[in-house]
Amino acid sequence: MTKYRKLGRTSDQRKALLRNQVTALIENGKIVTTESRAKEVRKAAEGLIALAVREKDNYETVTVTAKIAQKDKDGKRVKKEADGKKITVYEEISKEIKKDNPSRLHARRQMLKVLYPAVQVPTELSGRRKATKQLDLVEKLFDEIAPKYANRQGGYTRIIKIGPRKGDASMMVVLELV
Repeated sequence: MTKYRKLGRTSDQRKALLRNQVTALIENGKIVTTESRAKEVRKAAEGLIALAVREKDNYETVTVTAKIAQKDKDGKRVKKEADGKKITVYEEISKEIKKDNPSRLHARRQMLKVLYPAVQVPTELSGRRKATKQLDLVEKLFDEIAPKYANRQGGYTRIIKIGPRKGDASMMVVLELV
């Protein structure tokens, strides 16, 4: 007996389907799918959320300084003349960043193995490539979802039956984050 549902697909199709649905669930908070798919997606999603809850505060804040070229109103670099040469003017900026500890970095990489890269397209600028924005779903897991479930011992998703599908009478459900 297998420990997972095969969903009538080959292994690569099944893995792609589950990755796609887990990504959609994390991105949107709920998805509509069949009951057997939802039960498989639930396993993967709850594992990712449990990993995020376990590693949510496992980082250090580090102050980093960087030299950035000054720019004028047109967006071109500001240059000054010194010793007969034109030299770009730089300014130092300090910024605080989160530096992952090794176990959180490992958790991040485990999540990236499951999640597809997500892109957000604003509705008013649809069709323009520059308007698209990459979503960092791993950061969403660590910063938004994990703190919400910090005091919860599992059971991060809910399956609600919504009735049979019209074409083949397969039971349709809503899988959502609690």
